[in-house]
Amino acid sequence: MTTPTAPERSHRRALKAGFAASVGTTIEWYDFYVYATAAAIVFPRVFFPDAEPTLATLASFGTYAVAFFVRPLGGVIFGHVGDRLGRKPALTITLLLMGVATVLVGCLPGYASIGITAPILLIVLRIAQGLAVGGEWGGASLMAVESAPAKFKTFYGGFTQLGNPLGALLSSGAFWVLSLMGDDVLFSWGWRVPFLASIILIGVGIWVRLRIEETPVFEKLGGPGAGEPTTTPILHALRFNWYPILLGFGMVAIASGGYYLATAYVQSYATSEEIGLAASVILGAMTIASFLEALVTLPLAWLGDRWGGKMMMYLGVGLSFLCSIPLVLSIEAHSVALIYILVCAIRVTMSATWAPLSALMSQMYRPQARYTSMSLAYGVGAAVWGGLSPIAATSLQAGTGTVWSVIGLFAFLSVVAWVSTALAPQHSDDDSR
Repeated sequence: MTTPTAPERSHRRALKAGFAASVGTTIEWYDFYVYATAAAIVFPRVFFPDAEPTLATLASFGTYAVAFFVRPLGGVIFGHVGDRLGRKPALTITLLLMGVATVLVGCLPGYASIGITAPILLIVLRIAQGLAVGGEWGGASLMAVESAPAKFKTFYGGFTQLGNPLGALLSSGAFWVLSLMGDDVLFSWGWRVPFLASIILIGVGIWVRLRIEETPVFEKLGGPGAGEPTTTPILHALRFNWYPILLGFGMVAIASGGYYLATAYVQSYATSEEIGLAASVILGAMTIASFLEALVTLPLAWLGDRWGGKMMMYLGVGLSFLCSIPLVLSIEAHSVALIYILVCAIRVTMSATWAPLSALMSQMYRPQARYTSMSLAYGVGAAVWGGLSPIAATSLQAGTGTVWSVIGLFAFLSVVAWVSTALAPQHSDDDSR
């Protein structure tokens, strides 16, 4: 069978694919962060009102973590679709699944209305969110990177990464506005509004994604059903890509685990009974930080094409760890101005680990079973580092009596990310061996 020649990777095609990737990931991450913010601030009271505060927070973060542990399964399911049928159909399905689950969370009665059934249904919908995100990020990254000219892959991959801060901005901004209306509004009906608003965003996202072209790399492989490997994508990935999958798992330790420490855990810690900061303070800081993160993502991705994606990762890992120490001190001191500055600083420096990630990870795997391999590495990494980090941090602090144990956790994640990045291989799109 003759392998078709791939279409030219033009800037016009790459920009269109990058825009579609950013719109989709913005909506997906908005849905995800709406849940994360609610899990840190609202859900302990709404769904676990009878538990002791620390246990209620751990239970809430437990429902939050569930989505991370089904991410690898989502990566396998939608990776199979993406490797066999194309990136486009897989991404359309993930967006629809995430949107439906998020809207239904906004419709859930609380514990006071239906008892234990409420948190059970919450977990079921969280599982659906996790499956969707597990197949979303890898496909959106490939859509942007595989459509980009060779010297601009990190830049166009940054469009996918732009969805994270924009989604966080919309999420924390929505909760910030609601928190300014008072706790009575926020904890009664206000928290539902950001979830229900997702239905509008999903409609826009589906429309955009249905209008994009398939990637040149997938078309070169032969399109849907053509040129399939002798084994299923997951078996092909585990047989030939196990080592780069392991490195990809480690590479996201800060981009995922560190990120959730700097967002979900920091929000929970700052508003805990021990610290007692008003929710509006930390939500305001997170909203501004998300805006700044969105501003710097593409410039950092552009620098990644010039300095090297790995160099950007090294800078991001080191600088974000250095920012974590004064951030904790400022929260303990109730220094509002410093909290705003340092929350912004850690999110901006962490962007240097996030902006080049799409290009770095997509090039770690040869085109065959690339969607599955990338989604599996990122999904397992997000499950372990991202899903467990808020729980581990809360448990460490409770067990040791000091927040410095959490800083130690951040240091460990930094070392894992640094070493994994140094060892990560890079392959050309044209390397089909």
